Amino acid sequence: MALSTKYNPSEVEDKWYQHWMQQGFFHAQPNPNKKPYCIVIPPPNVTGVLHMGHMLNNTIQDVLIRKARMEGKEACWVPGTDHASIATEARVVAMLREKGIKKSSLSRDEFLNYAWEWKEKYGGIILEQLKKLGASCDWDRTAFTMDPTYYQAVIRVFVDLYKKGYIYRGLRMINWDCEAKTALSNEEVLYKEEGEKSVLYSVRYKIKDTDGWIVIATQRPETIMGDVAIAVNPTDDRYTHLLGKNVLVPFINREIPVIADDYVDKAFGTGCLKVTPAHDVNDYEIGLRHHLPVIDTLNDDGTLNEKCEIPKFYGKDRFAVRKEIVKDLREAGLLIKEEEFVTRIGRSERTNSVVEPKLSLQWFVKMKEISRKAYQAVEEDEIKLHPAKFKNTYRHWMENVRDWCISRQLWWGHRIPAYYYGPGENDFVVAETLEEAIKIGSKKCGRPLTEKDLQQDPDVLDTWASSWLWPIEVFHGFKNEYFDHPSGKINTASNKDLSYFYPTQVLVTAPEILFFWVARMIIAGYEYMDKKPFEDVYLTGIVRDKQGRKMSKSLGNSPDPLELIATYGADAVRTGMLFSSPAGNDLLYDEKLVEQGRNFTNKIWNAFRLVKGWQVDSALAQPEENKVATAWFEAKFNQSLNELNDHFARFRMSDALLTVYKLIWDDFCSWFLEMVKPEFGKPMDSKTFHQTVSLFESVLQVLHPFMPFITEELWNELQPRAENDCMIVSKWPAPGTLNESILKEGAFAFELISQIRNIRSAKGISPRESVKIYTSEARNYPQQFASLVKKLSNVTTLESGSDKPAGVSFLVGTTEFTVPLVGKLDAEKERETILKDLEYHRGFLATVEKKLSNEKFVNSAPPQVIEMERKKKADAEAKIRSYELALQGLN
Repeated sequence: MALSTKYNPSEVEDKWYQHWMQQGFFHAQPNPNKKPYCIVIPPPNVTGVLHMGHMLNNTIQDVLIRKARMEGKEACWVPGTDHASIATEARVVAMLREKGIKKSSLSRDEFLNYAWEWKEKYGGIILEQLKKLGASCDWDRTAFTMDPTYYQAVIRVFVDLYKKGYIYRGLRMINWDCEAKTALSNEEVLYKEEGEKSVLYSVRYKIKDTDGWIVIATQRPETIMGDVAIAVNPTDDRYTHLLGKNVLVPFINREIPVIADDYVDKAFGTGCLKVTPAHDVNDYEIGLRHHLPVIDTLNDDGTLNEKCEIPKFYGKDRFAVRKEIVKDLREAGLLIKEEEFVTRIGRSERTNSVVEPKLSLQWFVKMKEISRKAYQAVEEDEIKLHPAKFKNTYRHWMENVRDWCISRQLWWGHRIPAYYYGPGENDFVVAETLEEAIKIGSKKCGRPLTEKDLQQDPDVLDTWASSWLWPIEVFHGFKNEYFDHPSGKINTASNKDLSYFYPTQVLVTAPEILFFWVARMIIAGYEYMDKKPFEDVYLTGIVRDKQGRKMSKSLGNSPDPLELIATYGADAVRTGMLFSSPAGNDLLYDEKLVEQGRNFTNKIWNAFRLVKGWQVDSALAQPEENKVATAWFEAKFNQSLNELNDHFARFRMSDALLTVYKLIWDDFCSWFLEMVKPEFGKPMDSKTFHQTVSLFESVLQVLHPFMPFITEELWNELQPRAENDCMIVSKWPAPGTLNESILKEGAFAFELISQIRNIRSAKGISPRESVKIYTSEARNYPQQFASLVKKLSNVTTLESGSDKPAGVSFLVGTTEFTVPLVGKLDAEKERETILKDLEYHRGFLATVEKKLSNEKFVNSAPPQVIEMERKKKADAEAKIRSYELALQGLN
């Protein structure tokens, strides 16, 4: 049966993925005879579906794990999902709303039943989608952050850290998400790089017992009713006469004092600051310094409460009240000025709701001491970040780390294991189980307690307070048999998986969760294992569209990855994502890159069709030029393999792919196969054929991590194989001896062939028409490749001597060649064209030389820019020499 002219991925991908699964190639077990290589997947939210960021991140992980597997390592890629407290609860609430059910009408257990039902139905979608990408995860190890054993681990760590004094409960100013009705950590509050537009309102406050007024500037007039003071800078002469006086809050006429505080910026607004401790972090600090009361006028959902003292605002949303009170201030003659300006507005990372500062009783982790080892690990390169520029970012965060608010006012998640037995501030105990809490509580309060006497804290833990244990708990490190309670450490001696696979080798993740997740995993690793959780951290960039915008559903610029796979095939999408994705730098996605990936698969497929179509005659001896071609490609392969391995070692994934791409497209397809291809209708000798198949297999092997499906298909088509003799577990090639001389001579020959082909194209000479070439330096001619030069450029003879014929001259390196074109060349027209090109390149050279002679430019430009300019200069000089020689050839 004739082979299809185009590669059809839909016929291949599911077939091979199922075969790999059935053969158990993805599963890993501790093996004393193999070196471990482990990656833990950044667990996607159970609410998630595959997007372009997942595609990039998981493609990189799969490339690394497939290469390690081929290198003979015990490669283990652990998959799983995160319970995602806020996002999942929001989805479940929305689902219930569609059914006409309010969360408030349900008990906690009833709500959780719905949540688990939702998770079982939708929670595994993204993992199934990753299979379409070709992700070779050990699916037998799939973890979920609310699996029973994982849940127990999270609770155990909370209790342990509480006993160690790291976890405490306190009344603090925190970030509040009014939409999700929960606290947020500082890291969960996001700010737009460009800021957001806001309005600064200048409002008059009446000075008590005078006819005077004081003007304050505020962005948040809806909080005026929570004001407890007006603060001015003590050095501001404009207001020192008002210190100690009282002013009246507009509309409610509450008396509040004018105070002096160094925090106030004299240059901002009017230099007068309204102090609202319940609704601003800095105001809260001022309130503490001056012993001011706290008046919280907002409900948890962002509506105003009765403490605002204006009945018409009760129960109204904060932003609706803002519009109304601005109107009222204007009508009362109290609004002096409105100025638009750009400022930083904190928004919830999960809901995008504007975050409210709120004074709240929450649970926190003391971060300074527990973070010390994690800080040193990256600082001293025990853990390496790629690219290294993120080390500065990490250092800044760790040096300024704040206590971590870990409680969330939700139902879906790990419930805080604190049990209250009385109204007092310390009338609680922390324990792993209710039974244990009863024992501890009875002892603490001096009377026997029962289950009815204890109320468990209703809050759950921050999602990151579970996922920070991921590299440990995916191997069940916190189980009773491994966890030593007195020391609060894990004993790995009897946990074969953990002692073998931990620390893992590399973590592939996004820079935006360097603090949310990466730093905290490092902290947990040193706290419980006294070891780093991973050797290297590869930080990917953000996938943006070709206009530089971040991909999002709202902009409509994010393609559906599954549709791309259906259209182009998984291999094409994988390579398209990697063609321009240097570590840490954003990827400007263009569908043309995926098309390029598809074209690459077709190029490989056509190379396969060519090889499979050759007739082989075992009686034929191997031609000398085929020996040379084979020796050259073996050397080229070894050179590229060394380069490829170096790119992998440095986590240059895009460069690694481009190395393989050039090796296959240029060196294997465009040169090697053309060199050994027999004349049409003639057979090939057996030795060359088998060498070609072997070399084809080698290039497929180095391509396999990037394009697993087509490589597996061709591996099994090139020759008959056993069922378990698959590309995925074949041996990664080892670099051989590098034959520099044949590479150098080959490069010379290929440049010569290319120049001759260019002349044919420019002068309209048919490839079938043979030509002669002339040189005065025959000793430089690539003798080993002589017959191949003739074959690939249709050259009949090489002439040499002192009498150069008329024709077109060119340089290969420093050697001049001429293609005689007697009777085929309009000398005047050719001279005119050459002179025009010569003038352009001389002008270009002058521009580059001027730049390189500029001392300021040379001293300030990055080294790579200087090197690029020098390369431009060298290229221009070579072209000028070539044009000058061509002119001489016309004389």
